[in-house]
Amino acid sequence: MDTKAAQYWKANIRLVTVLLVIWFVVSYGFGIILAEPLNAIRVGGVGLGFWFAQQGSIFVFIVLIFFYAARMNALDREFDVHED
Repeated sequence: MDTKAAQYWKANIRLVTVLLVIWFVVSYGFGIILAEPLNAIRVGGVGLGFWFAQQGSIFVFIVLIFFYAARMNALDREFDVHED
């Protein structure tokens, strides 16, 4: 593998790792581990921990999908592997 391809792959894996860590922290950390302390904060009549467990992690996941797509498009252009 040449260095340009290796750099592209490394940047891709780094991005995926960071996004998975964010998703893990939001879904598992906020929705399960920190649910009780976060439930002291009310959002729309329910505790914040419950909200993260039921809806927040899904919203964050959708935002991460769009962020990943935009960032990968930028990476593709940076490494000249874009499709258009």
